[in-house]
Amino acid sequence: MRGLDWIMQWVLSLLWGGSFLFNEIALQGLPPLTIVWGRVALAAVLLWGVLWVVERKLPPRALWPALLVMGLMNNAVPFTLFVLAQGQITGALASVLNAMTPIFTVLVAHVATADERLTGRKALGVGLGFGGVLVMMAGEGLGGAVPAMLACLGAALSYGLAGVWGRRFRAAGLSPLATATGQLTGSMLLISPIWLVLDRPWQMSWPGVEPALAVIALAYLLFFQVLASAGSTAVSLVTFLIPLSAAGLGWLVLGEMLELRHLLGLALIMGGLWLIQRRA
Repeated sequence: MRGLDWIMQWVLSLLWGGSFLFNEIALQGLPPLTIVWGRVALAAVLLWGVLWVVERKLPPRALWPALLVMGLMNNAVPFTLFVLAQGQITGALASVLNAMTPIFTVLVAHVATADERLTGRKALGVGLGFGGVLVMMAGEGLGGAVPAMLACLGAALSYGLAGVWGRRFRAAGLSPLATATGQLTGSMLLISPIWLVLDRPWQMSWPGVEPALAVIALAYLLFFQVLASAGSTAVSLVTFLIPLSAAGLGWLVLGEMLELRHLLGLALIMGGLWLIQRRA
């Protein structure tokens, strides 16, 4: 892999990993749905501007129902679950569980497609991944961190579903930029009525400078993440690097540390990902 590809890998990992840090900062003054809505709404506005300048055309009307589904699975559901989970667990641990996304994608592809079946090697990788999750949950009661960890796994499953669902846009000739713009717009439209009913933003007090800036940072991270992903030709290693980036940022800014069992679980998940993604 060329040096530029390695740089792109680390840039993407920092963009994804940084979102876990800013979620924690935003939660100090804002409710979860407000954080999620602000993130997708601001990023959607930015992407519409870029889409109009670069491509000067809208996604076809026939694809908008599918883009709404994509926005639900790739943005609204996982973003909300991760923010809710990070009220109970650290961003570093959430990022480790996020690494289960490719493992769930393999399982979804096995069920939903005819050309990507589980092989023995991939099945072993899936087993290692879930073994890592069990190691991380060992010793936890039914309360506390377990529901938050399950929420992170639900977010990873949602990403896996979106990964398979999103293949239809490439087949339809829709560019990655248009796909991202459409799905973020769809997620904003889906979240808005729930956000207005539950959070009642007109009644909210000023959350403080840091939470507000964190939401803006989340939007810009998402914006640049989309642009970097759309222009990247090698992103397979990003999943391996995100936990390192998120854990490093959490330690540097918030003084957070992963426990030994979390590190052991991460090692098993990484081993599973290596088996799944390595070439036969």
